[in-house]
Amino acid sequence: MKKIINLKENIVNDMLNGYVKAHYDKVKFFEPNKRLIIRKNPKNVSKIPLLIGNGSGHEPIALGWIGEGLLDANVVGDIFSAPSGDLILEGIKLFKSHPGILLLISNHAGDVMNGEMAIELAEDENINAKALIMYDDIASAPKGKENERRGGAGTTFIYKILGALSENSGDLESLIRMGEIVRDNTRTLSVAISPGVSPISGKKIFEIADDEIFIGMGVHGESGYGRQKIDNSRKIVSTMLDKIFDDFSYSNGDILIPFVNGSGATTLMELLIIYNDLEEYLTKYNIKTYKPLVNEYITTQESAGFSISLLKSTEEMRNLWSQKTSAPYFHL
Repeated sequence: MKKIINLKENIVNDMLNGYVKAHYDKVKFFEPNKRLIIRKNPKNVSKIPLLIGNGSGHEPIALGWIGEGLLDANVVGDIFSAPSGDLILEGIKLFKSHPGILLLISNHAGDVMNGEMAIELAEDENINAKALIMYDDIASAPKGKENERRGGAGTTFIYKILGALSENSGDLESLIRMGEIVRDNTRTLSVAISPGVSPISGKKIFEIADDEIFIGMGVHGESGYGRQKIDNSRKIVSTMLDKIFDDFSYSNGDILIPFVNGSGATTLMELLIIYNDLEEYLTKYNIKTYKPLVNEYITTQESAGFSISLLKSTEEMRNLWSQKTSAPYFHL
């Protein structure tokens, strides 16, 4: 394992200290708990705050997405481990004077269990907090069982669109309703090329042959469609989009927001080639695109690979997507 760190047991705290110091004008700790990262300029008390609790090791999500027009707080867990329900509750309680609070939960077992526990504890204290479960990974459950799917890179659309809607004074019910619509119109599929290394165990996160790729693997090596021989970008992208188009209905003239996300060690050169192939595929169907996102945002250390997420958008979604945010690591 080659990683430039100090003590393994201090990895997360060292990272968070560096993050807050580097972006002191935008984010801060909620003292004395240094696992609660919040906006430097707090949201107006009349508006609905957005929170997420997630494990570390996938940066820049989600701590890098704290700011006006995006997330208001991140409750940070250990490496690849969701924060506890009690810790998430502490994050929720920071905003108890607001008319409501929305906790965004990516559909992974630990995240859901601890997030729902926090919501129940908040309700016991008469805090108006609700959860939105996010999912989009088509390889993790078949068509017709969408609510059993994992949360993937397509959850990004929910963060950004709801973040903007919240800044525009959307109430809790309208945020949840919009989040569900965005979720239901999003599809994601990933491909893994080579593994990252856990900074705690020093072991590879998964194993794959040098001449193989894995279609549909999750961020921690979870199962997907399976292995195949590596091919050129155009053929890989076509295979992935064929599967997405089989799963969801797209029509002539639709406007999609695409997101090509690198897994950690995929170069920008590769991601832009992939995006070019994606655009050429969509052109065959007379499908337009709007303000795509192409970069490494949701990573698993230095894993190589990428995912493609597509949101079938409405005009309202596009307007919210394009609104500015002060988050340090989110750039359209």
